[in-house]
Amino acid sequence: MSWLVLLLILYVIWDVNYFIRCVFTVFAGRLFQRKRKVTESTSIYGLCTSQDVDIFIRHMNNARYLRELDFARFHFYALTGLYERIRQRRGGAVQGASSVRYRRTIPIFHPYKIQTKLVWWDDKAIYLEQQFVTLSDGFVRAVALSKQCITNCNVEELLKTYPEAAQRPEMPADLKLWLDAIELSSQKLRKDK
Repeated sequence: MSWLVLLLILYVIWDVNYFIRCVFTVFAGRLFQRKRKVTESTSIYGLCTSQDVDIFIRHMNNARYLRELDFARFHFYALTGLYERIRQRRGGAVQGASSVRYRRTIPIFHPYKIQTKLVWWDDKAIYLEQQFVTLSDGFVRAVALSKQCITNCNVEELLKTYPEAAQRPEMPADLKLWLDAIELSSQKLRKDK
């Protein structure tokens, strides 16, 4: 009985489902999927359930998209071995910025996949593009750009350990505009001090 009380307390204090899903996503990817090159896309699958919807119970809540993107990033790190290489260098990865463009809603009880791809990098961060695609029609419902800041590690040197990433790709135009907007915002915040 006491372990049930402990479990209930954990569910109240922590988002236990989040941690269970993280562990499941990483281990399922490692056990049942082949390793990917760091320049290849990875995909995870999901279903918009009653826990994911907005107050009108019709489609996925905007905040849930960001949570699902976390799982897709963890999956990408696991299948490419990127996070292991970062940890070998005593580094870490933290979300530096993200931007989501919602194109069309994901209706309740519709299956979807999230495709994650490394699109560019500099000496301090990697930049991922992630797409929500509904399985019924193949439509890209949302697109996210993510800046993953890599701490205590030079990203350009790290990625040179992957033969397929020896040459950095050209920066996508939309990523450049997004990074310019982030820099303008940072300049404004520095002026306000």
